[in-house]
Amino acid sequence: MSRLGMCSVLAGIALLLAACGEKKTELGQGGSVVSGSAGPQGAQNAARELVRCDAPVATVALAENPSGYTLGASYQLPASPVPLIKLLAQQSGCFRVVDRAAGLRGAMQEQELKEAGVLRKDSTVHKGRGYEAQYTLTPSLTFSEQDAGQGLAGILALIPVVRDMAGLLGLAEQVKFKEAQTALLLSDNETTEQVAASTGAARSTDLGVAGLVFGKLGGGAGAGWSNTNEGKVIAAAFLDAHNQLVVQVRALEAKELPPPVPVRARASHGAR
Repeated sequence: MSRLGMCSVLAGIALLLAACGEKKTELGQGGSVVSGSAGPQGAQNAARELVRCDAPVATVALAENPSGYTLGASYQLPASPVPLIKLLAQQSGCFRVVDRAAGLRGAMQEQELKEAGVLRKDSTVHKGRGYEAQYTLTPSLTFSEQDAGQGLAGILALIPVVRDMAGLLGLAEQVKFKEAQTALLLSDNETTEQVAASTGAARSTDLGVAGLVFGKLGGGAGAGWSNTNEGKVIAAAFLDAHNQLVVQVRALEAKELPPPVPVRARASHGAR
């Protein structure tokens, strides 16, 4: 091969190596089973497994569990699953979600600024416009295990045929099951009665070979619960708990709802 040809080959190899080291960001890829958005256009790109209501039955506020959440530091998960549940509740159409956290603090701050004369005189911030929360929904992470399959190799070792298969027990030691169980508690703010409760569970199997993971995982954003396999399983467990809760919510008599938030009129399909 000529010197020119050799240089061309080397240049081609260099380009391939550079491509292998290139980092790409792909929108909408990865994430957990909880995905998509909710708003005036309805639920968009929600999980196929999501169970829904034909119409909302009440307004609901999400409350932090007073006992906290037993999430290990190694999970690298957000401190609270409430944003995740808010997305599920709004996507399902069973409730209209009112904010009693950052959104409420923001509203109160704007009112204080108006009273202090900081905001313009014709500001749209007025007292007495807030919507009441007719129900409160409290999530709980009741169980989470990141290595539930630790004893699989020991079980296989008891089976003579399997025990004699070279390398199989070594692979079995890499198998890890990730499991989570969650709960959702729904209380009536008028009577303080707990009117519904549900649990959810999910499990995935990490084969430990090339990072293969199996289970109901995938989708889009997941509200920050997509960094680890443990987080994806917890998100899936909350989706399962939500679906179980919807069965009970559908039987509730709808409360009188406040006026809907104004939205733009949708253009007809024939408009140009």
